[in-house]
Amino acid sequence: MTTARQAAEHEPIARVLPMLTVPHLDREFDYLVPGELSDDAQPGVRVRVRFHGRLVDAFVLERRSDTDHVGKLGWLEKVVSAECVLTHDVRRLVDAVAARYAGTRADVLRLAVPPRHANAEKRKREPLGPPSAEPVDGTAWQAYSGGEQFITALGEGRAARAVWQALPGEAWPRRLAEAAAVTVNAGRGVLAVVPDQRDVDLLHAAAVDLVAPDRVAALSAGLGPSERYRRWLSVLRGDARLVIGTRSAVFAPVADLGLVVLWDDGDDSLSEPRSPYPHAREVAMLRAHQVRCAAMIGGYARTAEAQALVRSGWAHDLTATRHTVRAHAPRVVALEDSAFAQERDAAARTARLPTVALDAARKALAAEAPVLVQVPRRGYVPALACARCRTVARCRHCTGPLSLPGRDAPGAVCRWCAREELALRCARCGSDAVRAVVVGARRTAEELGRAFPGTQVVTSGGDDTVAAVPRRPALVVATPGVEPIADGGYGAALLLDTWALLGRQDLRAAEDTLRRWMAAAALVRSRADGGVVTVVAESAIPTVQALIRWDPVGHAESELDARTEVGLPPAVHMAALDGVPQAVTALLDAASLPDGAEVLGPVDLPVGARRPAGLAADEPVSRMLVRVPRDGGLALAAALRRATVVQSARHDQEPVRVQIDALHIG
Repeated sequence: MTTARQAAEHEPIARVLPMLTVPHLDREFDYLVPGELSDDAQPGVRVRVRFHGRLVDAFVLERRSDTDHVGKLGWLEKVVSAECVLTHDVRRLVDAVAARYAGTRADVLRLAVPPRHANAEKRKREPLGPPSAEPVDGTAWQAYSGGEQFITALGEGRAARAVWQALPGEAWPRRLAEAAAVTVNAGRGVLAVVPDQRDVDLLHAAAVDLVAPDRVAALSAGLGPSERYRRWLSVLRGDARLVIGTRSAVFAPVADLGLVVLWDDGDDSLSEPRSPYPHAREVAMLRAHQVRCAAMIGGYARTAEAQALVRSGWAHDLTATRHTVRAHAPRVVALEDSAFAQERDAAARTARLPTVALDAARKALAAEAPVLVQVPRRGYVPALACARCRTVARCRHCTGPLSLPGRDAPGAVCRWCAREELALRCARCGSDAVRAVVVGARRTAEELGRAFPGTQVVTSGGDDTVAAVPRRPALVVATPGVEPIADGGYGAALLLDTWALLGRQDLRAAEDTLRRWMAAAALVRSRADGGVVTVVAESAIPTVQALIRWDPVGHAESELDARTEVGLPPAVHMAALDGVPQAVTALLDAASLPDGAEVLGPVDLPVGARRPAGLAADEPVSRMLVRVPRDGGLALAAALRRATVVQSARHDQEPVRVQIDALHIG
């Protein structure tokens, strides 16, 4: 005999948000709470409900005594866990991110709250010692204008906001750890977001010297689901006061948040590749605004978005004087544009390694110092072309680019489908001769080994990265972002194939190139210690000039001015709509765009571009852009969000991907 369910006596209605990704179901639903589940079914917990005949996961948002629903209510089927994993502050942040990026709350919640692991919840909590309150030596911040005042403000719990321009050679993990320790000592929580695991490890090592190790939690995907959830719970329960992690850690439920830190905000890895495609910088700044806490964006270079925060007055500059910058920066040498210089170095314009670069390398090696060689592409020869007509060699099966995996490889290999092509023949002119379009890191290491016989050559890139190199002569060939740290600094750095970075058809090509160059150059010894950076590019190029002068702020200011002039982010907000042409047109027809909105396009996406999920490989994909003034971003997102709800409810349109202020729009 089945006992009839009885609703809870107090607040018998639970308003829940089911984890459904379809936009037209992104709303709350009311369910009856059985009496036996009433104690556990509190706001913020995970539950399971029956929706359209199937059990789905959901979060309880609130308990109520009444309902707006006029029909019969269903029952909560199960409380998955009594742990309140969706805090009030994180819920507000999820709502704001969904509104900012025209996404669904369920998609954002999947980024914000990790999957549950029961064993981690049941594990006995270890007793914690008293939080460390050791005084922090912040004198190193005196090198920056306003640095000492910023640290003082953190200690006093004030909501100071700054964009920090780190000096070349600066021990940035130590500086960030000092700012975090001051905030923790003031009784507040700290959230630090960095691009990758290596940065997490560096900052964590610096932080545990100043903050009690059991009060520091490092969150990253490499931990594994169980360990990551265990550490995330330590943050939720208030045990960890300093959280260090990669992009998804920006949602971590840090209690009494006092400081949000973001390092190197121009790194692509801080942009979420899943819907609704939020950027960690924007989420961090939204969070700082919501909870009225301090915020800092730091880096060797500077993005136009960070400069826009300074220009608007939302953040202050933390920069060193020109005299201090010159004392810390290495000497930067570029190819001269004069006829005299070309005559003096005949290889300057044609060789991958001109004489000036070779001389800098030889001098550093003679001084018993390692030399860094930055190459934009990994692999051996990542791109091939016809030697006669220069047509790029592509796979006959999927049209992907063909590459040469090694010196003794029997044939070319497609970088998309991995098929081998043993007999190359140009589809345009019929020639069977090929040439290298781009030379990779392994081929460069091979060439350098022949040019410098007897010198150790170290490669770092892809899955084979090197964290550090000792203080001895060596040639270190690395791709951008994985340059090893040299003990005592590199004696010289050679920046090769600069055209591969500067020549990209991308809005952020110049900004990203300077960021990668500066990250490498910052590892080189100062000018006074003989450090030299040779960039194989014409000195007249503005980006090269910014590196020579070590002026990332001026470069960011110029970038922001240029984008403002032509109406590109961050001066405006821009939405990219990708899908089959009729679906994109239907979405725009259903959207009531705000006043001042400008529609651009459509244009066909190139072969190899990332396609919206759910589309067949042979379907044509086009893109339309919608541009609005800076103050119209939320209105644009709201209009597109309503339109996606309408299209989703109709079930007769192909999916359209909506990205607002996408990192790369062409």
